[in-house]
Amino acid sequence: MPASSTPAPVTLTARALLLDMDGTLVNSDAVVERCWRQWALEHGLDPEEALKVVHGRQGYATMAVLLPERPMELNLADNAAMLARETADMDGVVPVPGAPAFLHALLTHALPHALVTSADRALSTARMAAAALPMPEVRVTAESVGASKPDPEGFLKGAAELGVDPADCIVFEDSGAGIEAGRAAGMRVVGVGPRAGEHGPTVHVPDLEAVRVAPGADGGILLTVHAAA
Repeated sequence: MPASSTPAPVTLTARALLLDMDGTLVNSDAVVERCWRQWALEHGLDPEEALKVVHGRQGYATMAVLLPERPMELNLADNAAMLARETADMDGVVPVPGAPAFLHALLTHALPHALVTSADRALSTARMAAAALPMPEVRVTAESVGASKPDPEGFLKGAAELGVDPADCIVFEDSGAGIEAGRAAGMRVVGVGPRAGEHGPTVHVPDLEAVRVAPGADGGILLTVHAAA
């Protein structure tokens, strides 16, 4: 009998989960691509090349990558305008498959978790509402940090606010910048979605339908993960 090609489920334990938003809980690719294509064209850049680096970072950090000689004050001004444009555009924003049930399980069992996003408070509030997802009580947004992902500051701050050692946290991320940030924070990373697999997460899943969450021993969290083949 031929061996099954379906990988066996992976079991992970943690004391807290740190959750990225865009691409992890919320699919906002349609908005992101519309806004960043327009910005790239306005600045004489190839939109396809720009879209390769926009995910995971705060806008000003993306702009610094794309236009390295540009004064940072211009990036910060453009970033503010970009956030306003994205916050006003919720067309096509939907939950990532499995996200509603995943968050429901965390809330039902009162398991420690936080949102750690490169969006600001206004944008994260709008997108979570547009996707009909509950906002975690603990939220680390762009205003909360001095450095964008791939810097680990946001994840370290999320762990500190939950009172959990970084080594006992698991990050859920979709982007290379976010996965790098989680690993730099000393955390394990569940990579979510098509962008995540090539960036070396601890385990990679197609979406959150592949993850089951339940209470673990001594108040911990037990994850059953059906990794991507």
